Amino acid sequence: MNSKQRSMLKGMAMNIDPIFQIGKGGLTPEITEAVSDALEKRELVKINILKNCDDDRNMLAEALAGRTGSEVVQVIGKKIVLFRYQKDPKKRKIELSGEKDV
Repeated sequence: MNSKQRSMLKGMAMNIDPIFQIGKGGLTPEITEAVSDALEKRELVKINILKNCDDDRNMLAEALAGRTGSEVVQVIGKKIVLFRYQKDPKKRKIELSGEKDV
């Protein structure tokens, strides 16, 4: 993902609300699976990290991206934004300019 594509996704993420929260339990298999399902449906997901979560937010973002096969768009404050193309190219909602099918 290049900087222009990342910038476009950041702009889109400003208008969406977080749909998951990571708390003191950290990154559980259930959260990972739920985020993966949401990425399949939405492609762009925002996650809120609660104050009682002791894990480093950047490490959480990278771990979650690795487990879900997604890319970290940004980590800002206590928010993580992830992006993953939908597997079926016909159902994709977001098209990044200048990128070949993944």
